[in-house]
Amino acid sequence: MVADLGSFNKAAEALYITPPAVTKQINLLEKDLGLTLFIRTHRGLLLTEAGKSLYKDAKYVIQYCKDSVERARKAMEEKDNIIRIGTSPMTPAAPLVQEWSKVQKSYPDIKLQMIPYMNSQENAREILKNLGTNIDVVGGIFDETMLALRQCAGLELSRQRICCAVSLNHRLAGKDLLTYEDLYGENFLMMHRGWSNYVDELRDDIWKNHPQIHVVDFDIYSLEIFNQCENSNDVLMAAENWKDVHPLLKIIPVEWKYTIPYGILYSQKPSDLVKRFLKAMKKARQ
Repeated sequence: MVADLGSFNKAAEALYITPPAVTKQINLLEKDLGLTLFIRTHRGLLLTEAGKSLYKDAKYVIQYCKDSVERARKAMEEKDNIIRIGTSPMTPAAPLVQEWSKVQKSYPDIKLQMIPYMNSQENAREILKNLGTNIDVVGGIFDETMLALRQCAGLELSRQRICCAVSLNHRLAGKDLLTYEDLYGENFLMMHRGWSNYVDELRDDIWKNHPQIHVVDFDIYSLEIFNQCENSNDVLMAAENWKDVHPLLKIIPVEWKYTIPYGILYSQKPSDLVKRFLKAMKKARQ
């Protein structure tokens, strides 16, 4: 409220509390966080860059909490027939929903609910480790190494070609198929060793046979790494079905034969409803 109104007094009036109480809370918040959130000027209060960042995230968290309560109400009303699908830019729910549409008529009692979340290293770890708590399933690329690391299970729906993502302004953006030689001299952003056996096989191939490609490791797929690819003009390893993740990047297949499983990530101890959903999705593949 202080950020929206630019004044302790106006915020206090809107919140029906005293100005000193508002000032005290903001001062305590800044002290606890070790951040300066506001610039005090004779014209009012302005957010610092740290304040803008925290304000943006706070709006998201507040809305997420409200949405959580609403989802809980709906879950209580509709009992236990809802499959909660986690969705993010890196793990879009659309491919799962498309598969589900093939068998939906045979399971009219099962409803799907989209649960948005933000990609971060901590989120990925906590969400996948605790599937079945707030989110039942997530669609994404995986292998046994990743499943063991994240303490979850996976149902393979397809094999996705490992491709390259480049900026629309990149010299390779005009191509529809790349060769190893096209990547010579480029920085090729790859998930770190140990994340996936499939990716490590490609990495070993490049290191052994194509050292002219500069492999650069990163830790987590997020919008930040896609933005880095677009801004730095580097080449990013990407899955074939990520073509709609970032509008300023083009996903281009490569002549190599490397693929990675794509499918449903779920709890190692799924509920009966999730087991029914997985059984239905297996039918959709047939």
